[in-house]
Amino acid sequence: QSFKLLGFLDVKNVPCARESVLYGSLGSLVMGLGHFVATSRVRRSCDVAVGGFICTMLGYWFYCRYNLAQQRIRQRMLREGMKNRILFEGSYLDPEKERTGSERSDS
Repeated sequence: QSFKLLGFLDVKNVPCARESVLYGSLGSLVMGLGHFVATSRVRRSCDVAVGGFICTMLGYWFYCRYNLAQQRIRQRMLREGMKNRILFEGSYLDPEKERTGSERSDS
């Protein structure tokens, strides 16, 4: 069962969306209650809670998406390296073959 937030953000299928909403709601609760305990102003505390939700959700969204992009880049580099290793293994282009040949002549 898919859940769409605001009609367009598919929380189940979009990476980082679920965690962003959960951390945003937690940030909203903490900031709203903290402001209410400090000032005892209900309306202003609700405004702070909404602002806390937006800031926390967007902050974690960008943090999570940045880490996801870094992870995908590392996976792509590893995949290319493994493909090149399989492709060049045993040929004259194999970098390990040159190292092992020079190590044998030194000993």
